[in-house]
Amino acid sequence: MQKVSKRERTARRAAAAVSSVLALDGLLHLYWAMGATWPARDRLGLSLAVLGMDVPFAPRDLLPLATLLLTGAGIVRARVRLGRGHRWGRGLQGGTTAVAAGVSARAAAGLVWMCGIEAGLDERAGATFQWLNACLYTPLSLVTAAGAILVVRSGRTSPTAAPAERMEDFSRA
Repeated sequence: MQKVSKRERTARRAAAAVSSVLALDGLLHLYWAMGATWPARDRLGLSLAVLGMDVPFAPRDLLPLATLLLTGAGIVRARVRLGRGHRWGRGLQGGTTAVAAGVSARAAAGLVWMCGIEAGLDERAGATFQWLNACLYTPLSLVTAAGAILVVRSGRTSPTAAPAERMEDFSRA
């Protein structure tokens, strides 16, 4: 039976959390691409609550974003499952790094908005966006970014062997 280190268990849990958040967000964007506006009453209300500005919630805008989110979820999950030593390891590592950078950028923007710098925000967004940004979007982005960074930094280099087993194999060679 293969031993899994505490560090690897932590990386796997982080990857599961990050990929779950990204997948849920991707599915929500697919839902909106079908014309739904929940939890808002209409498209404008959804746009102001989610983005703080009036932007189209059209399939041509939402489908690529949903694809990006769902792909990111799969990449993060695959990165921790297959490891950097896998033949796709570098690509998965690069993809996970891109996910970490993207989510970190969203977290940084949320912190700027929380500090009262309303650059780019529509005045009609009002308290709804500010509340959602402060209580949901930014904290979730910070935690997701931290998890993605943890996965990027995880040291797994072989898709099949735990660190102790790799050392044993090396010493036998």
